[in-house]
Amino acid sequence: METKLEAAPGQDAMMEFLRGKRTYRRFLQQPVPPAVAENIVEAARIASCGANRQSLKYLVVQSPAMVAKVNGLVHWAAYLPPAVGTPKPGECPTLFVAVLQDAAVPGASDMDVGIALAGMTDAAWAAGVGSCIMGAIDRPALTTLFALPEGLRLSCMVAFGYPAHHSHLVEMQAGSVKYYLDEASDYCVPKRPTAEILLGVL
Repeated sequence: METKLEAAPGQDAMMEFLRGKRTYRRFLQQPVPPAVAENIVEAARIASCGANRQSLKYLVVQSPAMVAKVNGLVHWAAYLPPAVGTPKPGECPTLFVAVLQDAAVPGASDMDVGIALAGMTDAAWAAGVGSCIMGAIDRPALTTLFALPEGLRLSCMVAFGYPAHHSHLVEMQAGSVKYYLDEASDYCVPKRPTAEILLGVL
């Protein structure tokens, strides 16, 4: 006899959680606790992946000196002028995690990277830690800084820290996807309406 699966009672709470889990770019200078950093990596470790290949590796950067070096090799907020979008001293993340693809494991996939990133940032936000996934990075310089062995390719960096600003969803205006700051210097993130992205239900 088949048993009908019921919707989890926390479904509404989960959607609110996801609406609040935005990208954050200014942070309090409060270290991310080791237990939270461990959960971020654990969420990536247990994430689903194609053929269960598990081709990704991770490097946690948490010492202030190394965090500062990494922060100089990443680029922030492409839609905003650097004077506005780049965190100033006293606003920088306190933790970075490098996401690496291991060429020794066949079938490395960007899809696997995306799934892992979702788990990592979810685990962080569950502890009140904000994140910023960064693809605009100086890969050659970071590869040298981390002394990465041949065969490990740096996919992206993720910045983490306790947010020093708010970020909320807004309706898209005139088709523009560009996020912006409001009068309180909080991020406003336009999203396409459901009617535009949902082609239909068959």
